[in-house]
Amino acid sequence: MLLHAFIIFAETIKMSGQKYLIILLFIPVFFTACRSSRPVVTSSGGEASAAAYTERYKDLAISEMKRTGIPASITLAQGMIESDFGRSTLARKANNHFGIKCHDDWTGHTIRHHDDRRNECFRKYSRPEDSFYDHSDFLTSGSRYSFLFDIPVTDYKDWARGLKKAGYATNPDYANMLIRKIEESSLYIYDRGNSKTAQKERRLQEVVKENTFNVDEVLKDPSGNENQAVVSAAQRIMENNRIKYIIVQDGETREMIEKEFQLLRWELSRYNELSSDFTPANGQILYLQPKRDRAEPGKELHTVSEGDTMYSISQQYGIKLNMLYELNRMMEGEEPDAGVKIWLRNIKPVN
Repeated sequence: MLLHAFIIFAETIKMSGQKYLIILLFIPVFFTACRSSRPVVTSSGGEASAAAYTERYKDLAISEMKRTGIPASITLAQGMIESDFGRSTLARKANNHFGIKCHDDWTGHTIRHHDDRRNECFRKYSRPEDSFYDHSDFLTSGSRYSFLFDIPVTDYKDWARGLKKAGYATNPDYANMLIRKIEESSLYIYDRGNSKTAQKERRLQEVVKENTFNVDEVLKDPSGNENQAVVSAAQRIMENNRIKYIIVQDGETREMIEKEFQLLRWELSRYNELSSDFTPANGQILYLQPKRDRAEPGKELHTVSEGDTMYSISQQYGIKLNMLYELNRMMEGEEPDAGVKIWLRNIKPVN
């Protein structure tokens, strides 16, 4: 259509001494318009990119977690951020998904790239998988990262803060960036070490989010059968302080709960700060995810009633027990008197 318009334009120009000049001046504009009229291929949005990146590398991240102890969620989130979901120049030209620089001990291929300084040396890999392997080895072999491996593999927040503390990245908001990325894409479900279990939990989360229990439309397992167990589990789940929990029903055993919610043997005891051989009691609160360091906004203080313990308060508000003691300047094992105010979000003033 543009070519046709050009021909008409040329024919309608009055033939003068400047006719060739006019046509020549118009040609660059014409071809620029042709180029700009082509469909522009753009990268997919962040949500779609995160899903695609996760699908491609989740099994690799889980495998590396089992090999080295680095949470799969941390590996995936770092890869997404550092490589812009695999679209950055370093990822495309060097298969470097984690922004790892050369350093003195690197003997492999390299690439020059502008970062904090111009033409910095970065590691270059023959395939993305090698970047993941080297990322794991880089963290496990560096003494400044050794303290991270004392943190539970399911505590992605402490891992994120630890990476920032160790100087992995110069961005002051790096820890929060990782945490947001993990929570936005529910990457923490892969820290359980089983991608099939993670897929079930993701379906469960979708059901809870939509508050819809239409099995025909929402929950179909790969064989096409209705996943009644997931629906049943979803209907039981409640949330407190942005943590999912259930209330133990009469006659339930620990094994029954672990099977219903696809939990590993250690998860219930660790998340709820119980002994490894505890027996669930009817009406007991059991968290399915790690508790938080503080209560949710708006819940600043708790007035102790007769029979309250520090543990029961920590369960009531979804706060880690050791953090509750720390916030209230109390020794572990100490119990409050009735009528005392317990601080839930900020450290109790000295006076």
